[in-house]
Amino acid sequence: MLKSVLKFFVSLFVFLILTSGFQIPVYAQNEFNVDAVVEYKVESSGKTLITHDITLENNFSTLYATSYTLALENIEAENIRAYDTQGNTYLSETAKEGDVTNIKITFGDAVVGKGKQRHFLVSYDNSKFAVKTGEVWEVSIPRLSEESTFRNYTVNLLVPDAFGLEAYISPNPAEYENIDGYKRYKFHKPDITQAGITAGFGEFQVFSFSLAYHLENPLGKSAEAQIALPPDTAFQKVYFSKITPEPDDVQIDPDGNWIATYKLSARQRVDVIVMGSVQIFASFRHFPKPTDEILSSNLRETVYWQVNDSKIKSLAKELKTSKAIYDYVTTQLSYDYERVRPNVQRYGAVKALENPSQAICMEFTDLFIAIARAAGIPAREINGYAYTENPELQPLSLVADVLHSWPEYYDSEKGTWIPVDPTWGSTTGGQDFFSKLDLRHFTFVIHGADSTKPYPPGSYKLGTNPQKDVFVSFGKLPEERISTPVLTYSPKRLVPFLNSVYSLSVSNPGPASISPLYLTVYFDSAEESRDFIDYLPPYASYKTEIVIPFSLLGKDTPDRVRVVADGAQIEIATNKNQVIVNSLISIFILFLAVVLGILIKLGKIRINVKKFFTKTPRNTGGVPFQKG
Repeated sequence: MLKSVLKFFVSLFVFLILTSGFQIPVYAQNEFNVDAVVEYKVESSGKTLITHDITLENNFSTLYATSYTLALENIEAENIRAYDTQGNTYLSETAKEGDVTNIKITFGDAVVGKGKQRHFLVSYDNSKFAVKTGEVWEVSIPRLSEESTFRNYTVNLLVPDAFGLEAYISPNPAEYENIDGYKRYKFHKPDITQAGITAGFGEFQVFSFSLAYHLENPLGKSAEAQIALPPDTAFQKVYFSKITPEPDDVQIDPDGNWIATYKLSARQRVDVIVMGSVQIFASFRHFPKPTDEILSSNLRETVYWQVNDSKIKSLAKELKTSKAIYDYVTTQLSYDYERVRPNVQRYGAVKALENPSQAICMEFTDLFIAIARAAGIPAREINGYAYTENPELQPLSLVADVLHSWPEYYDSEKGTWIPVDPTWGSTTGGQDFFSKLDLRHFTFVIHGADSTKPYPPGSYKLGTNPQKDVFVSFGKLPEERISTPVLTYSPKRLVPFLNSVYSLSVSNPGPASISPLYLTVYFDSAEESRDFIDYLPPYASYKTEIVIPFSLLGKDTPDRVRVVADGAQIEIATNKNQVIVNSLISIFILFLAVVLGILIKLGKIRINVKKFFTKTPRNTGGVPFQKG
């Protein structure tokens, strides 16, 4: 009888211990060892099949488990099953307590003895771990609580090959392999304690955008106004479907911004509407490298990036690398949601250090840039759009255009600018936005030489009640994605017996940039010259000159001049026949001059030069003048 009572209380004690699921109370940690292997198998439809393979090991001969409770926080579980390795089903009960779903498994038999193990499985379905956003499948697996007392904990994530290439994954998996049409990623307990697993699959993401710029010339004479269009970068390519009205010209500034110029008449107001799509790539692509001069300008001090401040210099000397600077900024600053509003004061790097609990994206960005530049790492700021489901971090509010900012640093080994986001690294509880940025960041403008200009879309407003001017949503690639250049020419100098000079223009009518572009000039079938145009944005032009030589009898003058640029071509008439006629006329005149000279020298022809140049006196009185 006493033995039965003791067994009852021991079983009750064990039951109370284990009903806490993954988080066993401190007083029970030594009674059992818990090992778990959790598999998240994502199907091509997006539904995820989750299996918890759990092993309970007794540390005492007198204690054994009668039940186990698996607690799922903010997880919707469907088709729940509990069973052993032979497929025998256990009795399970599900109870909901707020955001937590408790799955209680009751064991019908006893596993008694020190070192004895109970091995069982719990499986269920979930449709929210994998979601397709635009062109990308995004997978998000919750983190393991730091209070969990697992002896061993392993996560296997299986993603179908149909999802496409891996765009990003965080943290880095301990192992990776391909198995029967799936990519399998393996993670261990330390990897997923600080943050869960986030991954994206697909080669690129696509956003559609509509932007409005409100321009006004307050002067009583004509003037120019400029706006910054979303540019191409190493990680994005822009396609314009409409710019109304079209700009007079587009130029690339040293930071890579596309600056569109408009000529406004006196007191004219213009609303510029820009519509299109942007393709965000998972990996950087070939892109023109910055010059040493540009990199040098991205090391200088500005009003918000106080490179020469003693605190900044001390941190730069201590941290040294871009990764260490990123880690410092994400942990040192705290996001202040109350400061997310239009026209908020920008602190800059030094004031961000002095007020670490009042930071928003600008402070995270400014502090990273200042420390990086002080450490000799070129760094710059990006203003743009970053998609998030977090309503407190969403970049675009309902009434105003509030954008996001993040830094880029120059990786000399890769030869490109690398974007990182310390703001999101901080607000997501340690998710890695350094190793590889996600496909949700859309660059509007780049600030390198200047920390404030050019102004991003949403800043060109008029009036006391400005309307919302920035609209971004998931989209699809447009059908028209290839730009064909337009070649035009006009005569600049057409003078007989001299070389002819023509002005030549190569224009890009859109929808996308052209890079690289070779402008080749042929004289007849022979290549005369070739210009290399590294980059030609939409609505931009490249201008040059063509010199067509004049030669005797047209010997060195081509019959035709042909200009070719990326599939487009034009021909320029050389008027070679006229050149030959002019040459013959010149030869005939020269021949006559020579013959005349010879005849004069031989005395066959005499010219009375004195008579020719003597003036006849003027008769002033009507009477013939007589010499006396």
